[in-house]
Amino acid sequence: MEKKTYIYGKNVVMESLKASKGTRLFVVSHFDDENLLKLAKKNHLEIERVSKERIHSLVGNVNHQGVVLEINAYEYADFQGVLKKIKDKKDALVLLLDGLEDPQNLGAILRSADAFGVDLVILPKSRSVSVTPVVQRVSTGASAYVPVCLVSNLNQAIQKLKEENFWIVASDGYAKVDYDTLDYKMRVGLVVGSEGKGISSLVLKNADYITKIPMVGHVNSLNASVAAGIYLALIDVKRREK
Repeated sequence: MEKKTYIYGKNVVMESLKASKGTRLFVVSHFDDENLLKLAKKNHLEIERVSKERIHSLVGNVNHQGVVLEINAYEYADFQGVLKKIKDKKDALVLLLDGLEDPQNLGAILRSADAFGVDLVILPKSRSVSVTPVVQRVSTGASAYVPVCLVSNLNQAIQKLKEENFWIVASDGYAKVDYDTLDYKMRVGLVVGSEGKGISSLVLKNADYITKIPMVGHVNSLNASVAAGIYLALIDVKRREK
């Protein structure tokens, strides 16, 4: 039997339904979001009107907004399969996350990845957060659209990207090169590390460019999701320049 999991909240459930995710919908008895209910019916989902206690038994005492969607356990993308799909894309963009452990950060990063057209997010299988229901909720549905894959070795993934003509750009606060000096009109593999430990030394060694976000404030580091968002926004701007 395929493992099930549960996501909740109107936005994330709606986006998951738009992406044809879900096997069963639970709503409280007075739930009246007709757009969401119509979409569930369009997807031929079983809709169960249940008590708040039943909802809490599925997801806990959280801000579920009266709606919970049962879905199959998150299906990770195939690394080689995605690379094959984007092999002819001259401005392909892959995001590699090294040592990220906070699900809130990953959820926020997936939102930015969706907003700025990231083709694939890569996570290491060990010492890393995975795509959990919390991540899916924080991503407000972006997890249904942005492919995420797990790899056994991040450095091997980097080498494979290089074989596919990607240039690896790493974010490091101690870099001598500012992040806005590159034009990014190339196939880019962007590496972002955790806020505490940053990027591992071997991953930095394998990067083609090590760059930093220049800061003038009193705090010398940025949250991983903020840093990723800033980089992705800059890459988008640079690529639009003539």
